[in-house]
Amino acid sequence: MSLPFCLRLCFTSLALLTSTMAQEATPQFFPGADSDISSVDSERAEKAVIKWTKRGGTQDGQSLSQAPYYWDRSKVGRPVFIRIMKNDNQHGRLELWTEDASTKKFELLKTYQIAYFSGELGPKTKTGDLQAPEGFYYISRSRMNPHSSYHLSMDMGYPNSYDKEKGYTGSHLMIHGSSVSLGCFAMSDCSIEQIYTMVDQALVNGQKIIRVHSFPFAMTDANMTRAANHPQYAFWKNLKEGWDWFEKNRTPPNVEVKEGKYTFESDQ
Repeated sequence: MSLPFCLRLCFTSLALLTSTMAQEATPQFFPGADSDISSVDSERAEKAVIKWTKRGGTQDGQSLSQAPYYWDRSKVGRPVFIRIMKNDNQHGRLELWTEDASTKKFELLKTYQIAYFSGELGPKTKTGDLQAPEGFYYISRSRMNPHSSYHLSMDMGYPNSYDKEKGYTGSHLMIHGSSVSLGCFAMSDCSIEQIYTMVDQALVNGQKIIRVHSFPFAMTDANMTRAANHPQYAFWKNLKEGWDWFEKNRTPPNVEVKEGKYTFESDQ
């Protein structure tokens, strides 16, 4: 049976959108790699912290002082913010932002390729749907797991208050290593070591929570137009409000849920 025209148009638009996103130039793009720290090493978390914060060292035979492996040690310990764009299973990316000490605005430190996430564009709604979350989440100290069987992991806090209000189910949705996913955002072990270290050191220095904003794609006006026929368009319009807040203010907003929608205001 052929698909209705509106659905065929929707899927065509999204295919063009994800293709466009894959071709975008991304600052300091970090492709990821296997870790040279064994996943069964009982001290792997501690070794990862030392590896990515010491002077010198190599990864894949490349000096850590050279792009894209460059590690700006002066930014380790600053407040951080994570922004995810799913795009598709092969071209998802995770942005790691750090706060400038003088302006208090967030600057892009590095962009990481997501090794894999399961499911399609759209939110997670129930246990077993294999969807990766879309929405506004956060990582706290209690959600950090340095002894994860997935190398290192950070629980995003799904379901959040919005998800619970909608009756969505599921748990233990992570950003982790090992490059395999059943609803989580799987990074290469090499990538998760860097991300985990930055989050860990920000928490050590007093940041209470690390906000994680997860989007289906970059929420630009052009991309939203391409997605106009998608069943999740109304939900994505609400997500775009949070995207626009950060784009305008360069600080992640405080996010609340009112009348079944996300709302955004200053976190000060």
